Amino acid sequence: MDEIKEIFLAEAVQAIEELSMLFTELEKNHDSKKAINAIFRITHTLKANAAGMGFNDIASMAHLMEDIFSEIKNNKLELNTQLFNDLFKANDILAKMIAAISDPSIKVVFRGTRTKLDVILREARGQGIVVTDDVPAVSAPPTPAVSEPAPSEIVSPENLPSLDDFNAAIEAAHKANENVTASVENHSEEVEEVEEEEEEVEEDTKVTFSDNINIPLRKLDNLLNLVGELIIERDRVIAMSQLDAYGGKSNDFARLTRITSEIQYSVMDVRLVQVNVLFSKFHRIVRDVANLEGKKVQLVLEGTENEIDRNVLQIISDSLIHLVRNSVGHGIELEADRIKAGKNPLGTVTLSAKNEKDAIIIDIIDDGRGIDPNIIKKVAVKKGVITEDAAKTLSDTDAIMLIFEPGFSSAEQVTSVSGRGVGMDVVKKSLDSIGGVVTVHSEIGKGSTMRLRLPSSMAVKGALLFELGESQFAIPLAYTDAVVSLKKNEIHKVRGGLLATYLERNISIVFLKDLFVLDQNTEISNAIDVSLHKSFDQLADDDMIYVLVVSYNNHDMGFVVDRLLQQKEIVEKPLQSPLDQIKFISGATILGNGNVCLVLDTPSISNFLFKSTKLK
Repeated sequence: MDEIKEIFLAEAVQAIEELSMLFTELEKNHDSKKAINAIFRITHTLKANAAGMGFNDIASMAHLMEDIFSEIKNNKLELNTQLFNDLFKANDILAKMIAAISDPSIKVVFRGTRTKLDVILREARGQGIVVTDDVPAVSAPPTPAVSEPAPSEIVSPENLPSLDDFNAAIEAAHKANENVTASVENHSEEVEEVEEEEEEVEEDTKVTFSDNINIPLRKLDNLLNLVGELIIERDRVIAMSQLDAYGGKSNDFARLTRITSEIQYSVMDVRLVQVNVLFSKFHRIVRDVANLEGKKVQLVLEGTENEIDRNVLQIISDSLIHLVRNSVGHGIELEADRIKAGKNPLGTVTLSAKNEKDAIIIDIIDDGRGIDPNIIKKVAVKKGVITEDAAKTLSDTDAIMLIFEPGFSSAEQVTSVSGRGVGMDVVKKSLDSIGGVVTVHSEIGKGSTMRLRLPSSMAVKGALLFELGESQFAIPLAYTDAVVSLKKNEIHKVRGGLLATYLERNISIVFLKDLFVLDQNTEISNAIDVSLHKSFDQLADDDMIYVLVVSYNNHDMGFVVDRLLQQKEIVEKPLQSPLDQIKFISGATILGNGNVCLVLDTPSISNFLFKSTKLK
């Protein structure tokens, strides 16, 4: 039963996602028979599956939706905005009811919505109102059958009803009508009461994922074949080792290495999913935010066939929600303002994905008003994010990046979409956790592009290995721009720090061995003045040093190391408590020689070094 239940939940979640997409499509094109038929088929299947599993409330809600679309198919029910709002709400409730099967702590209030759909259905059918869930059932009083007398039938005074009979009939009709009216009024009050109760339940805008994924059979077959080869090669190498016959057998180990690499990438391939799994959910999000803001916005999806690690996709889902909501709420103008500016009244938000080496690029593009760096600076100063002096020297690019600072918001009014001072900083934190980077390009009056550069896989990441003293470290290639060698006289002391020029750009130079011995609670200005010059002062003028040029959050830095080793793909594991509190280390990996190699936390180092620039 547990296995059957998992299958039901996987199919039910997929059904809810498809219904949301189809509702959005049908709302744009009321004449889409394809969408209507698909919705009817999905709700019918969901009803049957839920009933078979004993989930009667889910079956009842799905049955009502199925019947409503039956009436729509027969042109007995007209599609309108209110009906779509009710259908979207019913779909959200269905999603929560399905989620509550696995998590009983989830509170689901559904009676009001179910009753409202029942009323809509019966009105479409021309029936009396019949209310479920302990609300008295009332149907219209029967209409007496009246027949014409046969031509040969003679109506005599004796056959006519008496005056008392007429009075009794009229009185009974009045009582029946009063009962119907009272029941309908009671029903309306109860529907309103339950709807108010439903509105009190906080809306959940998080994107959820099923724990089941569909894997093409060819991928599993390839994985199985590679496992078989690995076992054969393993047994052969063991047998050879027992005979001590290693001389001239390096090709055997090369073959074993190749096979293990293939099986590694095959497993990674199984974890990949198309970004459309996430992108398709944003039709509903854009629709809801646009309606709330009173705007007309369309969503365009590009590159949905590109693949990315499912774990990466799940981690960034909340970030994408914030960015898309921000594009609609802050970026896209009202219809009147767009017309005044000579733009199409219909705003456009584009979600685009593309592969680039070992990363995937996701762009969130809007054709809205753009981001004015001068306004950002004023708001940042007003909110105490930066000082007035710092704002004067801040570049436009750095000013725009201030939107990712905690508590920053340029919204003049607090709404359910914007102005609460939370959200964009969450984007930066979630990206940092997986080695992702966000950049922003904006042009006033034309729109903005927010670009996320994400690792295509969480299982393996490219890294550059180096030594400090006798210890080995790794730094993710996602942050590494280049490796250069400099002489001491090419590095200069500026404002208590160290500076060098690389490709006509000024970059801050940091000796990592000096940084690691700092007390991390030390004030940053004092740290620069006192401690970060120690290794530099000990160098001779013609000494050559190795510098890793890294970039994070529009800041270029040069990390000085003792020795460069090699570029290598590593599997990073997080540090366990209490080591997880170390600021400059994000995790660790095991090298081929069995040694533990610590992985640098570039975002943490950058924030530590440049905090004074923004806040002081």
